[in-house]
Amino acid sequence: MNRRTLKSAALPMALALCLALASCGGDEDPASNGNGEPGAGEETLSGAIEIDGSSTVGPLTDAINEEYSAIQPDVTVTLGISGTGGGFERFCETGDTDISNASRPIEDDEAALCEENGIEYTEIRVGTDALTMVVNPATDYVTCLTTEELITLWGPDGAASTWGEVNPDFPSDPVEIFAPGTDSGTYDFFNETILEPSEIESPRQDYNASEDDNVISQGIQGTPGAWGFFGFAYFQESAEGALTAVEYDAGEGCVGPSVESAQDGSYGLTRPLFIYVKNEALSRPEVADYATFYVENVGAVIESVGYIAATEDEISEASTALDEAIGG
Repeated sequence: MNRRTLKSAALPMALALCLALASCGGDEDPASNGNGEPGAGEETLSGAIEIDGSSTVGPLTDAINEEYSAIQPDVTVTLGISGTGGGFERFCETGDTDISNASRPIEDDEAALCEENGIEYTEIRVGTDALTMVVNPATDYVTCLTTEELITLWGPDGAASTWGEVNPDFPSDPVEIFAPGTDSGTYDFFNETILEPSEIESPRQDYNASEDDNVISQGIQGTPGAWGFFGFAYFQESAEGALTAVEYDAGEGCVGPSVESAQDGSYGLTRPLFIYVKNEALSRPEVADYATFYVENVGAVIESVGYIAATEDEISEASTALDEAIGG
């Protein structure tokens, strides 16, 4: 397997420019001849790769796709966004995807479905996200929320219809919620972190649900009194002043989402990001090559997208697992 690694000097602004132009004119990728073609000794591949799953991991995979297409333009990578659960359904039940993006580990029932259908896979940790709560800027009195306040806001029993019910110091403005739907790993993670410790099985259902984080973002931006949550990258991508991030108090004070607070563990809404690769698909050269490229270059891409890089140990473990699956 040929190896290619993006030059770290391209981060992060130069990398963003590279993604927009599909190639850089200066500091070229060592595997490319600068014309979006494989370099000397690099095999030209073709074929199609089908990916679906998490809307959170989607922008990261899309950035990888941009870089990969500059090296292997004859490989078509199709990226769907059906949520982590929806992605695993296609991956494990219908078997029509090669890679599944996930913002949480695969669940027991999903793994059992894969096993039932004879689908073996390799789990690859690709980074970390700081799940971000946001409000419409007009809701400027909501700067930090505690777990108890979030249960009042998001929980099913007597869920708040006004902000004054969440906190008596807030005005009695109507609450409008835009948040991920039930197929989203973001939805699962938020429930597991906020509700499940209090033995609340599911949240309120009277909210604006979408598997598309862009829809959530636009809904909050256009609705005074609105609150919701999605991946950190979508907050960073929003226009300046369009959304306000809300800090979270997990019991030790208010902490806002950031790369630093996620890395040091002080922010209580951090979560792992994964891709799951179907082992059978790795017998196809284009899938094996793409997956290897993803693992070797995700560290150079991820911060420009707005997420936190996996540790060197995690990337090393992923590379070893992938090599074993390809060799097997």
